[in-house]
Amino acid sequence: MIDAATMAEAEALIGRLRRARVKVCTAESLTGGLIAATLTAVPGASEVVDRGVVVYSWNAKVALLGVSRSLLEAEGAVSEAAVRLATVRDALEILDAVLEAG
Repeated sequence: MIDAATMAEAEALIGRLRRARVKVCTAESLTGGLIAATLTAVPGASEVVDRGVVVYSWNAKVALLGVSRSLLEAEGAVSEAAVRLATVRDALEILDAVLEAG
C-alpha cells in the first residue's frame, strides 16, 4: 500500500513529466520495484513511464551488471563497492534508454 503523501509526490512527478513530454525508466535493486509500482499507480502514468528493471538477486547483479560474486561475498549486495559497479551507464544499457539533459 502506498501512503497518501508518497502518492501525492508521484502524481506531481507524473504531471511534471507529462508537461515536459519526458519519458522515464526506472532501475532498482534494494527497492524491489517499489518506485516503478508507485509511479504506475498514478492514473495515466503509461504516458510517461516507459519501462523498468529490478536487479535484485546476486545472480542478476553478476549476469547483468558484471558485479563479481567474490565482491558480493566479501562486501554484500548493498555495499558501497557493489553499488558503484551498478552505474547509470549499466542501467541505461539494460533499459535501452537515453539520458538527456536539456
